[in-house]
Amino acid sequence: MPLHPQAEAFLQKIQEMGGPPLNEMSPAEARQAAAAFADFAGPPDPVASIANQTIPGLLGDIPVRIYTPHGEGPFPIVVYFHGGGWVIGSLDAVDVPCTMLANRSRSLVVSVDYRLAPEHKFPAAVLDCYAATEWAATHAAELNGDSTRLAVAGDSAGGNLAAVVCALAREIGSVRIAFQALFYPVTNFDFTTRSYQECGADYFLTTDMMQWFWKLYLRSESDGSDWRASPLRLPNVRELPPAFIVTAEYDPLRDEGEQYALRLREGGVPVVLKRLAGQIHGFIWMPGVMDAGKEAVDDAAALLRVALAHSS
Repeated sequence: MPLHPQAEAFLQKIQEMGGPPLNEMSPAEARQAAAAFADFAGPPDPVASIANQTIPGLLGDIPVRIYTPHGEGPFPIVVYFHGGGWVIGSLDAVDVPCTMLANRSRSLVVSVDYRLAPEHKFPAAVLDCYAATEWAATHAAELNGDSTRLAVAGDSAGGNLAAVVCALAREIGSVRIAFQALFYPVTNFDFTTRSYQECGADYFLTTDMMQWFWKLYLRSESDGSDWRASPLRLPNVRELPPAFIVTAEYDPLRDEGEQYALRLREGGVPVVLKRLAGQIHGFIWMPGVMDAGKEAVDDAAALLRVALAHSS
């Protein structure tokens, strides 16, 4: 379908704001520019509490932000990883969607401020995200959470990290993940898909931007073949958690997200796949101007409530 009017209005706003694309900035400049997207987030949902703290990781302390919904616990737990190409993004970038997810899924949300590239190359973000997931499971009781009802979620590069954490949890066996919600995830180090050809220039996230992100994230191109960077290359997807995968029609990442959904289904993993027609990358950060952000969170929350309804 044609570009959604809200997506079109956002692209026009970005054009009016001017400035170079992220891939022509330094990482520090790109992070500062990305902070402006808070203006598109809208108001947060009221939650019972929001707490910032640091937790231990293999590479040092990891900041997290914990959102507790109203009601009586123990609550299910959703560990959330923000997007931003492993280079930009922050706890603040996903503050509003995390409040929405906490309320609407009736879960305790642990948002993770993992280490960013290029200061911390692959697999630093993976190690931080897995450590945070283990920590959430281990400390569930003191958080008023239930470790037997634990899920992961993330957008874009955060969706990549959520998928990888699920595979690591299966391999290591130290934590059981019941569900994964992946919003337009990066799943493969590959720029040859049809969606890259169709949507790689004019729809906010560009091929040039993604190549820049990958170059800053990976130690070398050979890392791109490692499934911890490209979960689509997992040799075996059996027994991974059920998944909800959202893609956007005008997103260069559309096809790799949908390929990952197909791969999971072929491996016997239950998957709900939803492509949002007329939409572009990034709407999870911008529910204040894009109803698609609210729709995706609502859909994920509904599935999370079912998946995490009962302790195992």
